[in-house]
Amino acid sequence: MELSLFSIKGKDTGKKVILSDEIFAVEPNNHAIYLDVKQYLAHQRQGTHKAKERAEVSFSTRKLKKQKGTGGARAGSRRSPIFVGGGTIFGPRPRTYGFKVNKKVKDLARKSAFSHKLKESNVTVLENFTLNAPKTKDYLAILKDLSFDTKKTLLVIADIDKNVILSSRNLKKAKVVCVDQINTYDLVNAEKVVISEGSVAKIEALLN
Repeated sequence: MELSLFSIKGKDTGKKVILSDEIFAVEPNNHAIYLDVKQYLAHQRQGTHKAKERAEVSFSTRKLKKQKGTGGARAGSRRSPIFVGGGTIFGPRPRTYGFKVNKKVKDLARKSAFSHKLKESNVTVLENFTLNAPKTKDYLAILKDLSFDTKKTLLVIADIDKNVILSSRNLKKAKVVCVDQINTYDLVNAEKVVISEGSVAKIEALLN
């Protein structure tokens, strides 16, 4: 599949970039996308929630009243969950929410996400560029020239470029990642996926 190569001024350079059908034109597997996104979001949870149970609340263990003869229910301790301030029944405990997703499923999920974006004409290939200094204004100017300044964008670059990464960091709807940081959630969450010319071959090598 061929896509036009755009300059950072938003102009068609007249060149074409060939994208592998094995990566960008597969039959999308929505369940694989679901599993990979679910795993990504699960790993974002801290899992540090904790409620005190009856053995952990700070009350005396003295028996409140005699066992029989009061006309009420028996009560063994002020720590009982039926009293205000008592322990919590089956309260949350620290845990890890992460779960395993096979590598082949994760690869299929990313291929499917790329294919969805390409079918919707939401993938743009941009010529390789760098910035002289980390300036948000300069990066925003590139997005405006591409008419993406009001869209959620994901820019995939071949190698770490601190100036580009830092220039995008203050923009709420813009994210920049290297090829080895691509994940299905970011692809699905972005309205426009921008791929630098130099990262195309690396993406194909990563997912093949």
